[in-house]
Amino acid sequence: MGRPSRRGRDIDGIVLLDKPIGLSSNDLLQKVKRLFHANKAGHTGALDPLATGMLPICLGEATKFSQHLLDADKRYRVVARLGQRTDTSDAEGAVISERPVAIDQAGLERALERFRGETPQTPSMYSALKYQGRPLYEYARQGIDVPRPTRMITLYALELIRWDQESLELEIHCSKGTYIRTIVDDLGEMLGCGAHVIVLRRLAVARYPADRMVTLDRLQSLTAADPQAPATLAALDRLLLPMDSAVEDMPELNLPAAMAGLIRMGQTIATTDATRPGMVRLTEGAEKRFFGVGEITETGLVAPRRLVAEPRV
Repeated sequence: MGRPSRRGRDIDGIVLLDKPIGLSSNDLLQKVKRLFHANKAGHTGALDPLATGMLPICLGEATKFSQHLLDADKRYRVVARLGQRTDTSDAEGAVISERPVAIDQAGLERALERFRGETPQTPSMYSALKYQGRPLYEYARQGIDVPRPTRMITLYALELIRWDQESLELEIHCSKGTYIRTIVDDLGEMLGCGAHVIVLRRLAVARYPADRMVTLDRLQSLTAADPQAPATLAALDRLLLPMDSAVEDMPELNLPAAMAGLIRMGQTIATTDATRPGMVRLTEGAEKRFFGVGEITETGLVAPRRLVAEPRV
């Protein structure tokens, strides 16, 4: 368990928050940070206030590896309302067009097939992407349209769960940077009736198990009686996943203590185990203690990239 200080605790790990509807990801981040009395916290990619589901929040040294979760695949369940297009592509926006819905199974399947695999996507103006240092949604709220680069995304799976002439439900497994609202909006235009998101739930990030998610209500109930009691903090800490779970897909490179020490000092080292170029998860000794992420170069050297700080005393 992390040690208390005047500011908070030096606690390291990842909590899988089951985000509730209506709150922003940053609001939840600050709530979780306070509940854990953590010195440092960060999330791994914002969910819209309308959305619910898995929001990994990194505490302490785990924040150094949050980018790897930001880059990970995601899974979503989305319900779209047919016949209406909104300016935000979801139920929080204003309706900008209404059209009759006249689709059939074959036409719907043809339209969905166009989204599978690798396709270009232009992000919505109501996204958190930044242009000249400001998020796009700030421009959109002022009625200003700014250039948005088209990016390649990949839908590994797109399953039609149900549909009728009023709504449809999809499950989507996608690459990083995919905007589900944009998929729904583009699909509505292909079908000629318009569509917008009314329900969105993130089912998974990377390979994190859904059964390890915890609700904000549960965290608050654990801390209600005595927020800073040792037993309370211990109960919270049992909910944390280890920080190296963020990079568990990387191959492991286990180093003896002497070599690990050189890496910690910022040195690039040679090792006979470093045979395949790419990013690796660094562990030390027989205990395989995780101490960061390195990169094996084309010449077989190991270079430090993001390292865990030495234990604080």
